[in-house]
Amino acid sequence: MHRRLFPRTLAVLALVATAATAGAPTATAESPTPAQTRLNATIDAVLADSRLAGAQAGVVVVDTATGQTLYNRNGDRRLVPASNTKLLTSTAALQLLGPGHRFSTDVATSGARGAGIVSGDLYLRGGGDPTMLAEDYDALAAQVAADGVRVVTGDLVADDTRYDKTRLGNDWTWDDESYYYAAQVSALTVAPDTDYDAGTVIVHAAPAADAGAPPVITMTPPNGYLRIENRAETVADGKTTISFEREHGGNTIVVTGQIAVGEAPQSDWMTVWEPTGYAADIFRSALTRHGVRVLGRTVLGQVTPAEATPVARHDSMTLADLLVPFLKLSNNGHAEVLTKEVGRVRAGSGTWSAGLTAIGEYVGDTGMDTGTLRQRDGSGLSRRNLIPPAEFVKLLSAVRAEPWFDTWYAALPIAGNAERFVGGTLRSRMRGTPAANNVHGKTGSLTGVSSLSGYVTDADGHLLAFSIVLNNYLASSVKGLEDQIAIALASYTEQETTVARLAVPTAPESPRVPEGLECSWVKPIVC
Repeated sequence: MHRRLFPRTLAVLALVATAATAGAPTATAESPTPAQTRLNATIDAVLADSRLAGAQAGVVVVDTATGQTLYNRNGDRRLVPASNTKLLTSTAALQLLGPGHRFSTDVATSGARGAGIVSGDLYLRGGGDPTMLAEDYDALAAQVAADGVRVVTGDLVADDTRYDKTRLGNDWTWDDESYYYAAQVSALTVAPDTDYDAGTVIVHAAPAADAGAPPVITMTPPNGYLRIENRAETVADGKTTISFEREHGGNTIVVTGQIAVGEAPQSDWMTVWEPTGYAADIFRSALTRHGVRVLGRTVLGQVTPAEATPVARHDSMTLADLLVPFLKLSNNGHAEVLTKEVGRVRAGSGTWSAGLTAIGEYVGDTGMDTGTLRQRDGSGLSRRNLIPPAEFVKLLSAVRAEPWFDTWYAALPIAGNAERFVGGTLRSRMRGTPAANNVHGKTGSLTGVSSLSGYVTDADGHLLAFSIVLNNYLASSVKGLEDQIAIALASYTEQETTVARLAVPTAPESPRVPEGLECSWVKPIVC
């Protein structure tokens, strides 16, 4: 069912819709003021940078209070948005699931019980929680033991049937598979730390005491699900070149390279093959620690019987709280879980297809023209996502009327704020400028793709919505150009009545990040 839009929202969207004309930039339908002329010239100068030679650039800026378009270049051009796609996913999840939505993971038994013996199976049922840690599975096992269970004669059944069996996005590239930003999606999974990168394990390599010996390899969390093939070497001195790679289709992690005696341990976050089995392994070990023996096998993917008896339960943080690691760190796994959860809740089907349909209906209700865009996943990892900048600005303008807007706005990365779970992927950008602690925006990065869409308060106190999407450039980074535009918007004022000399703002250098990656995707964190 579609929501009815308030007349005020419709009026704003009608004004915003005039921004969809491609080609040369336009300030307004009326004659531009001197300040608008100067702003247009400033942004034009930024986009004329040689790093964008032969590239595509779409930029739209709108005053959210009036709907007035302050700048529009190629606003209706379909461009690959990368992680700006999460703007659609996060707003739809808040509306369709609610800020108080939680994921539940529970344990149940089947068969007769007596004298601490369960003559049947033990079921671990996943509810999609992407924040489940090893300690949460330990707490579930403690609850099982406290309920009096000591022996289970049957199997440990890992029920991940809330979502479908499609683990990876159809359009994701094969060479991303072992890296944590492309983790497999399951309704039953494990995160290794409080960044909540579900479906991953942290692998550590520490030098041995003596040169010639292999490094000492450990994992967080410890588990018996993954196998380490250690081909690396400890050397007396020299550059550390440790590398980790998980082979396709399995859970063997190959460690190669060298590390010098006395060097600090090296770590990396790696995806696992089949997160359901990973979660079951962690839970089974926890049961053993708490004195609960399961005599049977571990079985994946069976449905928990309706008549099974509940013995333990864990509820996640609320969606409002999950937004912080999700948006601040641009967590792809959270986006995909929320997409499937929306599909499950709204259509009874935990699939990408059902979830994306529901997301499309919601953003269409906000005023986005869904006939002009394509969304293929929740995170933006797919290069087949195509969204015009003007459509992002329509969404950004419309959601200000939603009751959850303040929660969502606060969860967006904030430019130049050094606190990691405040500044997020913008924490090292625009420091010491009018945009610092001002811009709330979503970053996006793929090779040849960079984007920044969100809000900035200008020098007159007006909240501007903007979208910058850059495609097909060959430079290693164009983040500095986005920052220059955002700084210009933060400095924008209509108070001056004369046209001043054009001065393109400078932006502090952003952290060096491998091409095509969000800064928060580089572990250890570089932003």
